Amino acid sequence: MANKISGEDMEELKEAFRKVDIDNNGFICDSELTELFKEANLPLPGYKVREIIQKLDRNKDNQINFDEFISIFHELKGDNVAKTFRKAINRKEGILAIGGTSELSSVGTQHSFSEEERYAFANWISSALEKDPDCKHVLPINPSTDALFTAVGDGIVLCKMINLSVPDTIDERTINKKKLTPFTIQENLNLALNSASAIGCHVVNIGALDLKEGKPHLVLGLLWQIIKIGLFADIELSKNEALAALLREGESLADLMKLSPEELLLRWANFHLQNAGLNPINNFSSDIKDSRSYFHLLNQIAPDGSKEDKAAISISLAGLSEKDDLKRAESMLQQADRLGCRQFVTPADVVSGNPKLNLAFVANLFNKHPSLTKPENQDLDWGRLEGETREERTFRNWMNSLGVSPHVNHIYGDLLDALVILQLYERIKVHVDWNNKVNRPPYPKLGANMKKLENCNYAVELGKKEAKFSLVGIGGQDLNEGNPTLTLALVWQLMRRYTLNVLEDLGDGEAAGDELIIKWVNKTLTEAGKTSKISGFKDKEISSSLPVLDLIDSIQPHRINYDLVKKGSLSDDDKLDNAKYAVSMARKIGARVYALPEDLVEVNQKMVMTVFACLMGRGMKRA
Repeated sequence: MANKISGEDMEELKEAFRKVDIDNNGFICDSELTELFKEANLPLPGYKVREIIQKLDRNKDNQINFDEFISIFHELKGDNVAKTFRKAINRKEGILAIGGTSELSSVGTQHSFSEEERYAFANWISSALEKDPDCKHVLPINPSTDALFTAVGDGIVLCKMINLSVPDTIDERTINKKKLTPFTIQENLNLALNSASAIGCHVVNIGALDLKEGKPHLVLGLLWQIIKIGLFADIELSKNEALAALLREGESLADLMKLSPEELLLRWANFHLQNAGLNPINNFSSDIKDSRSYFHLLNQIAPDGSKEDKAAISISLAGLSEKDDLKRAESMLQQADRLGCRQFVTPADVVSGNPKLNLAFVANLFNKHPSLTKPENQDLDWGRLEGETREERTFRNWMNSLGVSPHVNHIYGDLLDALVILQLYERIKVHVDWNNKVNRPPYPKLGANMKKLENCNYAVELGKKEAKFSLVGIGGQDLNEGNPTLTLALVWQLMRRYTLNVLEDLGDGEAAGDELIIKWVNKTLTEAGKTSKISGFKDKEISSSLPVLDLIDSIQPHRINYDLVKKGSLSDDDKLDNAKYAVSMARKIGARVYALPEDLVEVNQKMVMTVFACLMGRGMKRA
């Protein structure tokens, strides 16, 4: 069976299987299927779930293994039970493309994509980039055709969308915009993919050629990740202190900070619904299908004219009396349009309960009309409310780019059970005994933290005995309690090993380390006739970014425009300008750099090492 599946499809199926297999034991059981169908808005009674397992379980062990999982997608295409299962898989956010329109790929396999997503994303991009002169050649995008997939083909739109989601990720000077050739298009797509990875997008199995050819399921998957990051950017307490209004009795600010953006959005919606005297909702799929909750949410968040910068807007609730669901949804969206928020969903998307597009719709509502007031005169420890550090953000984005599950929103809160750390061990080729050594959710109500602590102890044990990390003074309890310094110490060693493993795979198996990288950098610079060199990763010369820029030009000659590079006695602004150009150019030539420009300016030894290591990897590939 596996021989008939392309490498790309196999990786996609492995990813899907891993996300459905909640406890990571290599099998999908009835409770995991129940959860899958619930999330996909296809709730089934227990006996129906058991029927599906009996139908698809070939070896009769009452669970579905990976081989059986593959057969569901590739052998049972005409089977109704398999169709139901595939539909649930496709609807579960973040696994596979949502079911909709099928396209035959070049290798003969079918990939589904959602016409609803195509429509929503095309309109969102057209609106977001409407005034950008560099995108006039593809905008506006007709949402009813496949124009979206063509529009991303030269990489410009993708780069622009990344900068909208996380400003200044890409130095605009590095985007090729005029007289595009296949080579300069390839550079743009490299820049977009590597920059997307740097902001936390999972881009494994997506290549520049896939985007150039406009493969729908891959384009939509990448666009959703980029758009979602932008929508969620300000839905965190450190950026919006008014979110403290959502605190419940007995909660601290630290508790609120650990909630994911999705959880905060649901709590925000319920905060306003309860103020309107309504019962809370549990999701943005089945619970919003009749549009009634949306009507009341819009009514609650509409400006009342009390703020000088916002005129009062009166929301009509007349549509609540409409008996037809689609007409009621249309009436609701007309009211949303009065708030400037008719984006992402159509009436059909609301009525069908499309979870992805409804989540985007609500996130946009929050961003434009949060209608929250920061609590005053409450005993809250605001002094401990700190935003994410640059290092924390870099590590978190690196982990998410590798596709860890669950997605890491809060670097300490989401690592307390060590499951993400154990997945990272697998990425650095350290064997994890999932069956005998790891406790997986759902954890028992009594003793849950003990189960998590056991995982943390195992993670530290693996680090010391198998990975040979330096973990002096670090114990499982430190991870379990979210100790920032000690948690980051372990995560850094995981990231460092991952980076060095890439070099070893490219070379002849020679152990890679700091000295090897420094030697290679200086040798490459000398052979290219460059005068710059580095004595180590703490070399103050690196703050100018000139050694990095020279190395990029050595690896791929004549790609650096030295007219854009500041030289001589440099101010801090000059150094940052050079660093922004250097980081984007490194990504543009194909190096997956996670470091930020500030890391070069400040000569952050850890991140500087990763920059040179990634460039060395790119140089070795070229050789």
